Amino acid sequence: MIDIKFLRENPDVVKENIRKKFQDSKLPLVDEVIALDKEYRENKTNADNLRASRNKVSKQIGMFMAQGKKDEAEEAKKLVAQQAQELADCEAKETELSEKIKKIMMTIPNIIDPSVPVGKDDSENVEVQKYGDPVTPDFEVPYHTDIMERFCGIDLDSARRVAGNGFYYLMGDIARLHSAVISYARDFMIERGFTYVVPPFMIRADVVTGVMSFAEMEAMMYKIEGEDLYLIGTSEHSMIGKFIDQMIPEEQLPLTLTSYSPCFRKEKGAHGIEERGVYRIHQFEKQEMVVVCKPEESPKWFDVLWQNTVDLFRSLDIPVRTLECCSGDLADLKVKSVDVEAWSPRQQKYFEVGSCSNLGDAQARRLSIRVKGKTEKYLAHTLNNTVVAPPRMLIAFLENNLNADGSVNIPVALRPYMGGAEKIVPKN
Repeated sequence: MIDIKFLRENPDVVKENIRKKFQDSKLPLVDEVIALDKEYRENKTNADNLRASRNKVSKQIGMFMAQGKKDEAEEAKKLVAQQAQELADCEAKETELSEKIKKIMMTIPNIIDPSVPVGKDDSENVEVQKYGDPVTPDFEVPYHTDIMERFCGIDLDSARRVAGNGFYYLMGDIARLHSAVISYARDFMIERGFTYVVPPFMIRADVVTGVMSFAEMEAMMYKIEGEDLYLIGTSEHSMIGKFIDQMIPEEQLPLTLTSYSPCFRKEKGAHGIEERGVYRIHQFEKQEMVVVCKPEESPKWFDVLWQNTVDLFRSLDIPVRTLECCSGDLADLKVKSVDVEAWSPRQQKYFEVGSCSNLGDAQARRLSIRVKGKTEKYLAHTLNNTVVAPPRMLIAFLENNLNADGSVNIPVALRPYMGGAEKIVPKN
């Protein structure tokens, strides 16, 4: 959510930003919110004048009574009562206008960074750099669930009977590998100076609307019936929510956190052959990284975050690339975003395994996350990025470490978490 003062003073900039995001239907909202804001400020001025007048007249009542001027005192009382009603009407209108303005402001997209390429959708995202050489083995790489089944490591049929489509049972070496990757990612981030956190897995509605757009909320979040609680789609939600309505001393910044959580997503509109198996699912686990920092430091931390993911995947012998998200592919709260994609030997292409985002002060404005500096108070900047999100990450791991005999190599970095094993061998 952008600053209403900025919108008021720079309507053309806001409109051009909307055009860059190919959301022309939102252009009329700029003029609408400017008109509402003008009415709101005029109403507020009127209310302030009424309060001042009422206080002045209230003091006169006592003076009139002391002087025995009962008629004047009664007239003053009538005026105070009249002003009290007018003030109540103004306050009601102020609340109504404030809600209308907030609702519109929460749908107007954040101002994107000038470096973001302009494009309509993810097909126009721009490759930045590749890390590691993509391998094309001289044997056929099976579909990821077929690889897992050779290890007796997955049961989708039982999961469907228990919970429906989009769920899974992981077992044996595959389940252990899943946990090993999460544990390794945790320690990897701790060694890089991040504080490990296990957050709440449910959050209230005011946090949900603070961390994401309405469209994202509808497409992703599961609501707990009869409760003001939602299951988190990523630990970033509760991690940023941790600082709601907080005034953070500037000397405590930056706050660098890495969090573990299960994640729950509706995945509305998911379709296609590559979404079978465990590629696009309703429940998974993830290691996340979150930074709360000074505004001038957020570009630096943005680069640090995505580089962490690249380094972790390369330590597990997985080739990756970074992809700059174009304007049309950015969620409304994001200033800039880079996807990390892993190489799939089976598909002979890269696929997304993580997304790094700089949200500027958008989440901080919605959640009132402020910083107390030496001379002023200001809104913090927030950033987040995926460390790893198995089981999707397992797809890249299994395909890139698969041998012709069906065994899977365990990279040196992961062996301590797999009981020292150098490889796992299929059961079937």
